[in-house]
Amino acid sequence: MATIGFIGLGNMGGPMAANLLAAGHTLKVFDLDPALAEPLIADGATLAETPGDTVAGVDVLVSMLPNGDIVKDLYIRDQALLDRIDPATLVIDSSTIAAEDAREVHEAAKARGVGMIDAPVSGGVGAAKSGKLTFICGGDAEDVDRGREVLGAMGKAVFRAGPSGAGQVAKICNNMLLAVHMIGTAEALALGARAGLDPKAMTEIMAASSGRNWSLDTYNPWPGVQDGVPAGNGYEGGFLVKLMNKDLGLAAAAAERLGAETPMGELARKLYGEHAEASYADKDFSSILERFRNSE
Repeated sequence: MATIGFIGLGNMGGPMAANLLAAGHTLKVFDLDPALAEPLIADGATLAETPGDTVAGVDVLVSMLPNGDIVKDLYIRDQALLDRIDPATLVIDSSTIAAEDAREVHEAAKARGVGMIDAPVSGGVGAAKSGKLTFICGGDAEDVDRGREVLGAMGKAVFRAGPSGAGQVAKICNNMLLAVHMIGTAEALALGARAGLDPKAMTEIMAASSGRNWSLDTYNPWPGVQDGVPAGNGYEGGFLVKLMNKDLGLAAAAAERLGAETPMGELARKLYGEHAEASYADKDFSSILERFRNSE
Protein backbone atom coordinates (compact mmCIF):
# COMPACT_ATOMS: atom_id res chain seq x y z
CA MET A 1 0.00 0.00 0.00
CA ALA A 2 1.13 3.53 -0.77
CA THR A 3 1.19 6.79 1.14
CA ILE A 4 -0.78 9.24 -1.00
CA GLY A 5 -1.35 12.98 -0.90
CA PHE A 6 -4.64 14.19 -2.37
CA ILE A 7 -5.46 17.81 -3.22
CA GLY A 8 -8.99 18.85 -4.25
CA LEU A 9 -11.92 17.18 -2.49
CA GLY A 10 -14.96 18.39 -4.43
CA ASN A 11 -17.74 16.36 -6.08
CA MET A 12 -15.20 14.14 -7.83
CA GLY A 13 -12.09 14.35 -5.67
CA GLY A 14 -13.84 13.54 -2.38
CA PRO A 15 -15.21 10.15 -3.51
CA MET A 16 -11.95 9.33 -5.29
CA ALA A 17 -10.00 9.93 -2.09
CA ALA A 18 -12.50 7.85 -0.12
CA ASN A 19 -11.88 4.90 -2.43
CA LEU A 20 -8.14 5.16 -1.88
CA LEU A 21 -8.76 4.93 1.86
CA ALA A 22 -11.11 1.99 1.39
CA ALA A 23 -8.38 0.20 -0.58
CA GLY A 24 -6.05 0.48 2.41
CA HIS A 25 -3.77 3.31 1.28
CA THR A 26 -2.49 5.89 3.76
CA LEU A 27 -3.91 9.30 2.83
CA LYS A 28 -3.06 12.94 3.49
CA VAL A 29 -5.66 15.38 2.15
CA PHE A 30 -6.01 19.10 1.48
CA ASP A 31 -8.77 21.36 0.21
CA LEU A 32 -9.33 25.10 0.49
CA ASP A 33 -12.61 24.17 2.23
CA PRO A 34 -11.54 22.08 5.26
CA ALA A 35 -15.12 20.88 5.75
CA LEU A 36 -14.78 18.75 2.63
CA ALA A 37 -12.02 16.78 4.34
CA GLU A 38 -14.05 15.95 7.46
CA PRO A 39 -15.59 12.64 6.24
CA LEU A 40 -12.17 11.47 5.13
CA ILE A 41 -10.56 12.45 8.42
CA ALA A 42 -13.26 10.47 10.21
CA ASP A 43 -12.28 7.43 8.14
CA GLY A 44 -8.59 7.72 8.92
CA ALA A 45 -7.07 10.30 6.56
CA THR A 46 -4.71 12.97 7.84
CA LEU A 47 -5.52 16.63 7.24
CA ALA A 48 -2.72 18.65 5.68
CA GLU A 49 -2.74 22.29 6.76
CA THR A 50 -1.22 23.51 3.49
CA PRO A 51 -0.62 22.07 0.00
CA GLY A 52 3.05 21.84 0.88
CA ASP A 53 2.24 19.61 3.85
CA THR A 54 0.41 17.26 1.50
CA VAL A 55 3.53 16.30 -0.44
CA ALA A 56 5.86 15.50 2.46
CA GLY A 57 6.72 11.80 2.62
CA VAL A 58 4.23 10.58 0.01
CA ASP A 59 4.74 8.00 -2.72
CA VAL A 60 2.05 9.49 -4.96
CA LEU A 61 0.39 12.91 -5.15
CA VAL A 62 -3.06 13.14 -6.78
CA SER A 63 -4.76 16.43 -7.64
CA MET A 64 -8.30 17.06 -8.89
CA LEU A 65 -8.75 20.79 -9.56
CA PRO A 66 -11.15 23.03 -11.52
CA ASN A 67 -8.91 24.55 -14.20
CA GLY A 68 -5.45 24.95 -15.67
CA ASP A 69 -4.60 28.20 -13.90
CA ILE A 70 -5.16 26.57 -10.52
CA VAL A 71 -3.10 23.54 -11.55
CA LYS A 72 -0.21 25.78 -12.65
CA ASP A 73 -0.51 27.88 -9.48
CA LEU A 74 -0.28 24.70 -7.42
CA TYR A 75 2.67 23.10 -9.16
CA ILE A 76 4.82 25.82 -10.74
CA ARG A 77 3.68 29.27 -9.59
CA ASP A 78 2.20 30.31 -6.22
CA GLN A 79 2.66 27.05 -4.31
CA ALA A 80 5.43 25.68 -6.57
CA LEU A 81 4.96 22.17 -5.25
CA LEU A 82 7.31 20.73 -7.83
CA ASP A 83 10.15 22.47 -5.99
CA ARG A 84 9.23 20.58 -2.81
CA ILE A 85 8.32 17.13 -4.10
CA ASP A 86 10.74 14.25 -3.66
CA PRO A 87 11.76 13.08 -7.16
CA ALA A 88 10.67 9.56 -6.17
CA THR A 89 7.06 10.77 -5.89
CA LEU A 90 4.71 10.16 -8.81
CA VAL A 91 2.39 13.09 -9.54
CA ILE A 92 -1.05 12.32 -11.00
CA ASP A 93 -3.15 15.30 -12.05
CA SER A 94 -6.74 14.24 -12.74
CA SER A 95 -7.98 17.75 -13.50
CA THR A 96 -9.43 18.44 -16.95
CA ILE A 97 -7.32 21.26 -18.39
CA ALA A 98 -5.89 22.41 -21.71
CA ALA A 99 -3.30 20.04 -23.15
CA GLU A 100 -0.82 22.93 -23.36
CA ASP A 101 -1.18 23.56 -19.61
CA ALA A 102 -0.65 19.87 -18.87
CA ARG A 103 2.48 19.83 -21.05
CA GLU A 104 3.85 22.97 -19.36
CA VAL A 105 3.53 21.46 -15.90
CA HIS A 106 4.83 18.10 -17.10
CA GLU A 107 7.95 19.72 -18.57
CA ALA A 108 8.57 21.53 -15.29
CA ALA A 109 8.24 18.21 -13.44
CA LYS A 110 10.58 16.49 -15.89
CA ALA A 111 13.18 19.22 -15.44
CA ARG A 112 13.15 18.45 -11.72
CA GLY A 113 13.32 14.68 -12.20
CA VAL A 114 9.71 14.16 -11.06
CA GLY A 115 7.49 11.66 -12.87
CA MET A 116 4.07 13.11 -13.76
CA ILE A 117 1.01 12.05 -15.75
CA ASP A 118 -2.17 13.83 -16.73
CA ALA A 119 -5.05 11.48 -15.90
CA PRO A 120 -8.44 13.15 -16.41
CA VAL A 121 -11.45 10.96 -15.73
CA SER A 122 -14.70 9.89 -17.33
CA GLY A 123 -17.78 8.50 -15.59
CA GLY A 124 -19.14 11.30 -13.42
CA VAL A 125 -19.84 11.48 -9.71
CA GLY A 126 -21.61 8.11 -9.64
CA ALA A 127 -18.55 6.36 -11.02
CA ALA A 128 -16.29 8.33 -8.66
CA LYS A 129 -18.33 7.06 -5.70
CA SER A 130 -18.45 3.45 -6.91
CA GLY A 131 -14.79 3.34 -7.95
CA LYS A 132 -15.64 2.79 -11.61
CA LEU A 133 -14.02 5.79 -13.24
CA THR A 134 -12.12 5.58 -16.51
CA PHE A 135 -8.70 7.24 -16.37
CA ILE A 136 -7.42 8.70 -19.65
CA CYS A 137 -3.69 9.17 -19.20
CA GLY A 138 -0.97 11.13 -20.91
CA GLY A 139 2.70 10.75 -20.05
CA ASP A 140 5.58 8.30 -20.22
CA ALA A 141 4.46 4.68 -20.34
CA GLU A 142 6.59 3.82 -17.29
CA ASP A 143 4.91 6.55 -15.23
CA VAL A 144 1.43 5.42 -16.29
CA ASP A 145 2.35 1.88 -15.27
CA ARG A 146 3.63 3.18 -11.92
CA GLY A 147 0.25 4.77 -11.32
CA ARG A 148 -1.95 1.81 -12.26
CA GLU A 149 -2.33 0.40 -8.74
CA VAL A 150 -3.44 3.75 -7.30
CA LEU A 151 -5.68 4.54 -10.27
CA GLY A 152 -7.14 1.05 -10.10
CA ALA A 153 -8.37 1.74 -6.56
CA MET A 154 -10.49 4.58 -7.97
CA GLY A 155 -11.48 3.27 -11.39
CA LYS A 156 -12.38 0.34 -13.59
CA ALA A 157 -10.10 1.19 -16.54
CA VAL A 158 -6.79 2.95 -17.14
CA PHE A 159 -5.80 3.95 -20.67
CA ARG A 160 -2.64 5.59 -21.95
CA ALA A 161 -3.63 7.94 -24.76
CA GLY A 162 -0.07 8.98 -25.55
CA PRO A 163 2.59 11.39 -24.28
CA SER A 164 2.04 14.29 -21.88
CA GLY A 165 -1.16 16.20 -22.72
CA ALA A 166 -2.67 13.31 -24.70
CA GLY A 167 -4.97 12.42 -21.82
CA GLN A 168 -6.39 15.93 -21.92
CA VAL A 169 -6.95 15.81 -25.68
CA ALA A 170 -8.78 12.49 -25.45
CA LYS A 171 -10.85 13.76 -22.51
CA ILE A 172 -12.09 16.92 -24.24
CA CYS A 173 -12.96 14.91 -27.35
CA ASN A 174 -14.93 12.52 -25.15
CA ASN A 175 -16.74 15.32 -23.34
CA MET A 176 -17.61 17.09 -26.57
CA LEU A 177 -19.25 13.86 -27.72
CA LEU A 178 -20.93 13.50 -24.31
CA ALA A 179 -22.47 16.96 -24.62
CA VAL A 180 -23.74 16.17 -28.10
CA HIS A 181 -25.42 12.89 -27.18
CA MET A 182 -26.88 14.27 -23.94
CA ILE A 183 -28.53 17.08 -25.91
CA GLY A 184 -29.78 14.61 -28.52
CA THR A 185 -31.14 12.28 -25.85
CA ALA A 186 -32.91 15.13 -24.06
CA GLU A 187 -34.57 16.50 -27.18
CA ALA A 188 -35.66 13.02 -28.33
CA LEU A 189 -37.24 12.22 -24.96
CA ALA A 190 -38.93 15.62 -24.84
CA LEU A 191 -40.31 15.19 -28.36
CA GLY A 192 -41.75 11.79 -27.49
CA ALA A 193 -43.24 13.09 -24.25
CA ARG A 194 -44.86 15.99 -26.10
CA ALA A 195 -46.51 13.42 -28.38
CA GLY A 196 -47.88 11.64 -25.32
CA LEU A 197 -45.33 8.85 -24.89
CA ASP A 198 -44.00 7.72 -21.51
CA PRO A 199 -40.31 8.76 -21.20
CA LYS A 200 -39.53 5.50 -19.38
CA ALA A 201 -41.02 3.46 -22.19
CA MET A 202 -39.19 5.63 -24.70
CA THR A 203 -35.95 4.97 -22.85
CA GLU A 204 -36.50 1.21 -22.93
CA ILE A 205 -37.27 1.31 -26.65
CA MET A 206 -34.28 3.46 -27.61
CA ALA A 207 -31.93 1.57 -25.29
CA ALA A 208 -32.73 -1.58 -27.28
CA SER A 209 -32.48 0.24 -30.61
CA SER A 210 -29.96 2.16 -32.69
CA GLY A 211 -30.31 5.32 -30.59
CA ARG A 212 -28.76 3.68 -27.55
CA ASN A 213 -26.09 5.76 -25.78
CA TRP A 214 -24.63 6.38 -22.32
CA SER A 215 -26.77 9.44 -21.63
CA LEU A 216 -29.85 7.34 -22.29
CA ASP A 217 -29.14 4.06 -20.53
CA THR A 218 -26.74 5.08 -17.75
CA TYR A 219 -27.33 8.78 -16.99
CA ASN A 220 -30.88 9.41 -18.12
CA PRO A 221 -31.90 13.09 -17.99
CA TRP A 222 -35.63 12.54 -17.41
CA PRO A 223 -36.65 12.62 -13.71
CA GLY A 224 -37.97 9.31 -12.43
CA VAL A 225 -36.69 7.13 -15.25
CA GLN A 226 -33.54 5.89 -13.47
CA ASP A 227 -32.45 5.67 -9.85
CA GLY A 228 -29.22 7.17 -8.60
CA VAL A 229 -28.76 9.84 -11.27
CA PRO A 230 -28.92 13.64 -10.82
CA ALA A 231 -32.22 13.88 -12.72
CA GLY A 232 -33.85 12.18 -9.73
CA ASN A 233 -32.36 14.71 -7.31
CA GLY A 234 -33.31 18.02 -8.87
CA TYR A 235 -30.15 17.85 -11.00
CA GLU A 236 -28.02 18.47 -7.92
CA GLY A 237 -24.41 17.27 -7.79
CA GLY A 238 -23.01 15.40 -10.73
CA PHE A 239 -21.10 17.09 -13.55
CA LEU A 240 -22.04 20.75 -13.45
CA VAL A 241 -23.12 22.74 -16.49
CA LYS A 242 -20.36 25.29 -15.85
CA LEU A 243 -17.77 22.50 -15.99
CA MET A 244 -19.23 21.15 -19.21
CA ASN A 245 -18.98 24.67 -20.61
CA LYS A 246 -15.32 24.77 -19.58
CA ASP A 247 -14.62 21.49 -21.38
CA LEU A 248 -16.51 22.58 -24.49
CA GLY A 249 -14.44 25.76 -24.48
CA LEU A 250 -11.26 23.66 -24.34
CA ALA A 251 -12.52 21.56 -27.25
CA ALA A 252 -13.35 24.68 -29.27
CA ALA A 253 -9.90 26.15 -28.62
CA ALA A 254 -8.24 22.91 -29.69
CA ALA A 255 -10.37 22.75 -32.85
CA GLU A 256 -9.44 26.32 -33.77
CA ARG A 257 -5.77 25.69 -33.14
CA LEU A 258 -5.78 22.51 -35.23
CA GLY A 259 -8.07 23.77 -37.99
CA ALA A 260 -10.64 21.06 -37.24
CA GLU A 261 -14.33 21.39 -38.09
CA THR A 262 -16.60 20.62 -35.11
CA PRO A 263 -20.08 21.97 -35.93
CA MET A 264 -21.89 19.69 -33.47
CA GLY A 265 -19.43 20.61 -30.74
CA GLU A 266 -19.95 24.31 -31.48
CA LEU A 267 -23.72 23.92 -31.32
CA ALA A 268 -23.45 22.02 -28.04
CA ARG A 269 -21.26 24.81 -26.67
CA LYS A 270 -23.84 27.41 -27.70
CA LEU A 271 -26.74 25.48 -26.12
CA TYR A 272 -24.90 24.80 -22.86
CA GLY A 273 -23.80 28.43 -22.71
CA GLU A 274 -27.42 29.54 -22.98
CA HIS A 275 -28.39 26.91 -20.41
CA ALA A 276 -25.88 28.30 -17.91
CA GLU A 277 -27.24 31.80 -18.45
CA ALA A 278 -30.73 30.44 -17.72
CA SER A 279 -29.65 29.80 -14.08
CA TYR A 280 -28.49 26.20 -14.57
CA ALA A 281 -24.73 26.77 -14.27
CA ASP A 282 -24.55 24.90 -10.95
CA LYS A 283 -26.90 22.09 -11.96
CA ASP A 284 -25.89 18.78 -13.49
CA PHE A 285 -25.39 18.91 -17.25
CA SER A 286 -28.31 16.48 -17.81
CA SER A 287 -30.57 19.38 -16.80
CA ILE A 288 -30.36 20.48 -20.45
CA LEU A 289 -33.58 18.42 -20.70
CA GLU A 290 -35.39 21.34 -19.06
CA ARG A 291 -34.70 23.49 -22.11
CA PHE A 292 -36.64 21.12 -24.35
CA ARG A 293 -39.29 20.02 -21.85
CA ASN A 294 -40.20 23.65 -21.06
CA SER A 295 -39.96 25.08 -24.58
CA GLU A 296 -43.08 26.51 -26.13
